[in-house]
Amino acid sequence: MNWYYVSAGKQTGPVDDAQLEALVRSGQVQMDTLVWREGMAEWQPYSTVAPPGTASPGPAPATSGPAVAAVGTSQVVCAECRRVFPSDETIPVGTVRVCATCKPIFLQKLAEGATIGGQLRYATVLTRFGAVFLDGLMMQVVNFGVGLLIGLSVAQIAGVEPTEKLAAQMIATVVGILIAASYEIFMIGKYGATLGKMAAKVRVVNADGAKISYGRSTGRYFAKILSSVVCGIGFLMAFFDDERRALHDRICNTRVITIA
Repeated sequence: MNWYYVSAGKQTGPVDDAQLEALVRSGQVQMDTLVWREGMAEWQPYSTVAPPGTASPGPAPATSGPAVAAVGTSQVVCAECRRVFPSDETIPVGTVRVCATCKPIFLQKLAEGATIGGQLRYATVLTRFGAVFLDGLMMQVVNFGVGLLIGLSVAQIAGVEPTEKLAAQMIATVVGILIAASYEIFMIGKYGATLGKMAAKVRVVNADGAKISYGRSTGRYFAKILSSVVCGIGFLMAFFDDERRALHDRICNTRVITIA
């Protein structure tokens, strides 16, 4: 299970259970340190989530005055930007709090039906398959059009050798692959979803629910190649994962959530 904690006024993580326990023993995470994991409604002091019988944290490492002041029991984490603010500088919205800067964006998300409180609703495997199927249909149409244009262009050239026709087919294949890669990388990096995912009302996000970067979108696209090998066993992993992650989601630490 991935945990996030507040250190020097900033969100830090993710760390797993063993790493969090080590941070507690070293004193980097204290009983009043704000922590959060998926499924929690809001950030809470570590003391409220510490397992029974947990040993007291070690002495906190030496830190400068401003950094120490940034983390305290009167500090809260904005549910949108994840930055730490004094509680009197934030606005309560339902069960969470947001800073004044993020309030318009946060309220807009609420109006669009987004879930608040840090809880992610993972898309079902069948819904994910439907989104991939729709994207596959669109790519087939595009690739057919590209192949048709290249084929017609070659056919208009007199005396075309068989090797040249084969080269044209290879070019059409490469162009189709580039179009498919560019489409998915751009759409997920920009909007968090391809057209097929939008139709299925799902989105690709980081572990904390934030939009992924173009770099991670690129890595995720090529990691899907690993998921497809050996009869697609990487995709089948989603059936047995609590967060419905396929192999490429595990590699890139992404989640597919429903926004319906």
